[in-house]
Amino acid sequence: MSLFWIVIRQLAEIQAMATSKKVITRIDWEKKLNDVKVRKEDTNQLVMNFLVTEGYVDAAEKFRAESGTEPDIDLATITDRMAVKKAVQCGNVEDAIEKVNDLNPEILDTNPQLFFHLQQQRLIELIRNGKVEEALEFAQEELAPRGEENQSFLEELERTVSLLAFEDVTKCPLGDLLDISQRLKTASEVNAAILTSQSHEKDPKLPSLLKMLIWVQNQLDEKATYPRINDFSTAALEDPAV
Repeated sequence: MSLFWIVIRQLAEIQAMATSKKVITRIDWEKKLNDVKVRKEDTNQLVMNFLVTEGYVDAAEKFRAESGTEPDIDLATITDRMAVKKAVQCGNVEDAIEKVNDLNPEILDTNPQLFFHLQQQRLIELIRNGKVEEALEFAQEELAPRGEENQSFLEELERTVSLLAFEDVTKCPLGDLLDISQRLKTASEVNAAILTSQSHEKDPKLPSLLKMLIWVQNQLDEKATYPRINDFSTAALEDPAV
């Protein structure tokens, strides 16, 4: 049984036993936690999954050497994927598109939404650099035809082109498109698409498990008082306030 399902089962059992508001002592709680048997191999796979998915190739190689844990994809592909992600984050969208096509041309051929968002990001970069005429020409020739085929694309295009109506785009209501977070959003979308094309999960498992732990603790708070984890960096149990 995978670590994921072990955690789910144990958390479900813990929640089920707290059918009414009651106090669970630290001794009882720690005994319950100690009953959960997690193989070191499973935790190592979780760590490797996180490193591979997030693109920490050097850390993944070091972890493989130290733990003997093998990644489920070729680590060399991580470097290529991170090069694409970095290109988008730096605003070099044309370079990013070329790198994606070098990796796998089918990624953009089969994902029109991703390709549109990359082209939209390219338009944003032209506007950011004050290339108004080039931006208008690019929008008309490359993005407008796609907007005619897809209403959501058209709305996004209109919103982006509206930036040209403001002298100081950094202070306009649509200034969020020029924020670094927009680049990061597009880069994340490209990263997920590449991972999917490599038959790898697009999101790491560890954050999902942490979110699940938070949700279960919040649910359990309504039924019992118990030593809970508040600081996830240490995972230390804290006794409830009396």
